[in-house]
Amino acid sequence: MASESGATAVVLDPKSDMQSSVPKLGANSSLSEEGLELNDGTGEGEESVQPNVDQGVAVPAGPARPADDEILLQENSIKAEEAGKMEFIGDKEPLSALAAEYERGNEVFKAKIQKLGETYGSIRRTRGDGNCFFRGFMFAYLERLLHSQDKTELPRMRDRIERCKQELIAIGYTPFTFEDFLEIFMDQLESVLPEEGQPISLSELEVRCRDPNVSNWAVMFFRFVTSAEVQRRAEFFEPFILGLTNLDVKKFCQTSVEPMGEESDHVHITALTDALGIPVRIVYLDRSGGASDDALEINHHDFVPESAPESFKPDTSGLLTLLYRPGHYDILYSL
Repeated sequence: MASESGATAVVLDPKSDMQSSVPKLGANSSLSEEGLELNDGTGEGEESVQPNVDQGVAVPAGPARPADDEILLQENSIKAEEAGKMEFIGDKEPLSALAAEYERGNEVFKAKIQKLGETYGSIRRTRGDGNCFFRGFMFAYLERLLHSQDKTELPRMRDRIERCKQELIAIGYTPFTFEDFLEIFMDQLESVLPEEGQPISLSELEVRCRDPNVSNWAVMFFRFVTSAEVQRRAEFFEPFILGLTNLDVKKFCQTSVEPMGEESDHVHITALTDALGIPVRIVYLDRSGGASDDALEINHHDFVPESAPESFKPDTSGLLTLLYRPGHYDILYSL
């Protein structure tokens, strides 16, 4: 009879008097190709006995294979442990640091990184914990405002956030479920664009965006905004969602948008950029094309809301740019 592990086991015949002759295993007994090594624990009277399958002696089965969900849980645990070693937002590094990462890697990736160097000079890594798009988006946006000091953006964003707040209430959320998250983000925005006094420094912005009490709460704010926008425009987003999963719009938001750690795709990006009116360019580093292709190109997609301020649009220095590698987003900086 086949056991659950796939090994063959023979069971004892209840009608056979051979059951009484099954040898008793001592603590140090073992099963080997040569036979059953018996040891009663005293070290005496050891002998080799070949198990007789015909006589109904049960052969121990091997260890059972872990279930698929157990394997997935272990893999996710390993990934989370590795991700935890990385800051939410890393230091700004030259693009050569990315090239060094793929020094012995895929030739297409290496060729594309070299091509990237014609347009981009630096990269800032984010923690790969499923929240990397939102963390990268927030830091790139705040850093952009810190440098530009565009005072028109503060009242514009306040108006946008008030609209988002009303949309959340309209679809059934009570204010206490999201107001703390909203206030954390507004605190960061007002710290880089203060109405009075001096803005915080870049190093202080980095410290804040590495603080779990700031970064995680701001990510939750973005997730609520994204969810509200998807549900408000359910008819528009539904075909895209059905292309990804068999969930309806509301269930998709509950399981794939609002929970921390859920990765982002074009649905999340479109919804967030439209809701806040902030364009973003996603540059794709993938295996498409060939390393020796003279016409090798780096694909990118611009998510540009109609209501976006001119200073953030493509072909301006204010465009936020994220680098996408399968399952992960980092921040890119132009030369």
